[in-house]
Amino acid sequence: MSGNSEPLTPRAKLAVTAGKAAAAVSRAAGRGSGSVIGGRVALKLDPDLLGRLAQHLDVVLVSATNGKTTTTRLIAEALRASGPVVSNALGANMPAGITSALAGGSDAKFGVIEVDEKYLAGVARDVTPKAIALLNLSRDQLDRAAETRMLAEKWREGLAGSKAMVIANADDPLIVWAASSSPNVVWVAAGQEWKDDAWSCPSCGGVMQRPGDDWFCGECGFRRPAPSWVLSGDHVLDPHGSAWPIHLQLPGRANKANAATSAAVAACFGVPPQVALERMYAVQAVAGRYDVVSFQGRDLRLLLAKNPAGWLETFSLIDPPPTPVILSVNARGADGTDTSWLWDVDYTRLAGHPIFVIGDRRLDLAVRLEVANLDFRVCETVDEAVQLAPPGRIELIANYTAFQDVRRRVGN
Repeated sequence: MSGNSEPLTPRAKLAVTAGKAAAAVSRAAGRGSGSVIGGRVALKLDPDLLGRLAQHLDVVLVSATNGKTTTTRLIAEALRASGPVVSNALGANMPAGITSALAGGSDAKFGVIEVDEKYLAGVARDVTPKAIALLNLSRDQLDRAAETRMLAEKWREGLAGSKAMVIANADDPLIVWAASSSPNVVWVAAGQEWKDDAWSCPSCGGVMQRPGDDWFCGECGFRRPAPSWVLSGDHVLDPHGSAWPIHLQLPGRANKANAATSAAVAACFGVPPQVALERMYAVQAVAGRYDVVSFQGRDLRLLLAKNPAGWLETFSLIDPPPTPVILSVNARGADGTDTSWLWDVDYTRLAGHPIFVIGDRRLDLAVRLEVANLDFRVCETVDEAVQLAPPGRIELIANYTAFQDVRRRVGN
């Protein structure tokens, strides 16, 4: 936390230097940014380095299944109104990547850190955050991560007694269950379109009742808390009832929800809603997401969707038919190797769009689309799909490694 800063020990300095050298070697070899390998080397030399690097910072941690990279970026923009920010803006969100990011922030006042759901409790222990933002929990990478109820339980245990201010989505029962162990919670009504992971009560297992936007368990009384911040259309209502307009270059309702949560976080650090929200307008794209690129004489909008909840949100923001859509799905380590989640996505929402399917698991996706009675073409490459697509801007939706493949190919 700010104010407790001590100089880095010689061991910590050596670890930072070695980490930066390893990252530089990795970049020179063309193996990406080097942030992960650099962080691993640094932590090997000083296992307590993450905490040491964070000691002079006011830290906010951001975790969720969907939206954490974008929300991290929005919060970082808002907090820059009050001082320099260090952030893992490219999404390297496990301890090694976070360590690398903080190693470059010796002059920063704030640390805005995206954290993988699995590592949230451990990172929170290491860096003593001032605030923690919790957005949503849904099924994702089930071969790697715990089932959502178990993840919520881990968060609940990890946050118990935390001095951090927890800014949490009141509309997601799993998030409310996880955050309720914390003594300091700010509830945000950010919405929850995907509800299929929260029909049973995380407290007792009973069936959740969902009248309108409300929810409660009829068996144990666990219920939606009263929010102090509310997303209402194109405005966010603060705890005093004032409505502040949300103007974003990022598309869709989900990003308005991310902005509402970000405004609540910024307020914890003394940045007024009007200032925070105005600064968020500067964000046009996040690590390539939402970018419109020119490729083979065509405009492609690049959209990332990694799991059923993410695909549902993405379908709501693409241009209407007959806009062509390219879908790309891989199942590599970073995606999760299990593609059974494809059957939880309502692909009938793409009816009327010319659809082209690429990626390592294009045949898995093709079977799913065939069952949904959709017309589509399977293509070997993004080049082929673009050549076959009818005129107009193309919407390209891909999961994690498929998205990175496409970005490399189109030069983004």
